[in-house]
Amino acid sequence: MVTEDSLRSNAPHMQTLHDHQLHYRLGVKEGDHAVLFKQAQEAEHAGRATSYARHERAAGLVPRFRWVHDVPLNASNRDVRVNVLEDWEMRADKVQHCRWIPDLRVSKRNVFDLMRGGRARWKIDNEPFNPLKNQGDNFEHNDGHGTQNLSVVFALLRMLAFLVDQIPQRCWAFFRAVWSPLGSTRLLWERRRALGYAYALASMRQLFEALLYGVKKSAPIFAVDSSSSQLAIESLGACVPANQVIPYHRGNVAPPCRALSACHTSSSHVRLRQSLQKWSQRYKPGSLPSLQMTHTA
Repeated sequence: MVTEDSLRSNAPHMQTLHDHQLHYRLGVKEGDHAVLFKQAQEAEHAGRATSYARHERAAGLVPRFRWVHDVPLNASNRDVRVNVLEDWEMRADKVQHCRWIPDLRVSKRNVFDLMRGGRARWKIDNEPFNPLKNQGDNFEHNDGHGTQNLSVVFALLRMLAFLVDQIPQRCWAFFRAVWSPLGSTRLLWERRRALGYAYALASMRQLFEALLYGVKKSAPIFAVDSSSSQLAIESLGACVPANQVIPYHRGNVAPPCRALSACHTSSSHVRLRQSLQKWSQRYKPGSLPSLQMTHTA
């Protein structure tokens, strides 16, 4: 059954749902459907409306229902006949009033289920869509489909990734054990990213074990033999006076220490060391130029 807000309570959209043989329960607002509610009010005065109240003592509320069948949707589509269901949820401190037009006939047997399904739209809005937009996924509104439906493809992939992420939240007790103390989905994602950057994790379970039990911090292990770089560092430092600041520029230009840290392979390290040795022989103190960053595979 399709549950949508009042923007979808129009004749063309309802006809599309009928064409696809889909049941629906669409929200309506009195300001947008004045004729509909006027007809429902007249039906109540004529005795064609049905009222029903149900006490939910455990939840501390008293839902009260009223429904009427076979009323026109609006002045332009009087041939489109709908059912109108209203619900007042009365608590000790407030009253909520909701309205829907279901395509099913309403009765005392199904009115409570229709009401719960209609109110579930807010739960659907807040739990999947609000996290997608505000808790790190950056899933914003988009009024277009993009070139050759590219935006739609991205949206579907994003929703699929969110579904995969929701499965452990629903079914994996280990996930909930990690998530519960943090109290925030955003914080959980930040911790997961941090561990992924710092450690070579073999599985998702190992990741969540690290999150739950913590990890023992150790000294960093360099990708190259740091002992062989000592000569290059000393050669570089010999031509730079202690009171001189190495110039630093943003972009592709960086100080020599940054270039040294960018070495990730033994061959690039050897080439850099040779270059630094040449520098120490060619340049005098005070004349050291800025080092141009180069990236090697």
